[in-house]
Amino acid sequence: MRKKAGGKSAKAKEPAWVRASISFPADIHATLEELAKQKKVSLAWVVRDAAEKYIADQGTVRGK
Repeated sequence: MRKKAGGKSAKAKEPAWVRASISFPADIHATLEELAKQKKVSLAWVVRDAAEKYIADQGTVRGK
């Protein structure tokens, strides 16, 4: 268990976000960057959006 300030114990919480490092072929990366620029969002947003749509298409239950 981690301790809070003041010495009180608290259960460690799972982070809401997990950082991942992903490598793309140059042409796919360029396309993703262009999509992000057109939509005025980050490349990370485009990748998260695509991943969410892929999961939905696969019929996978989120979090399982």
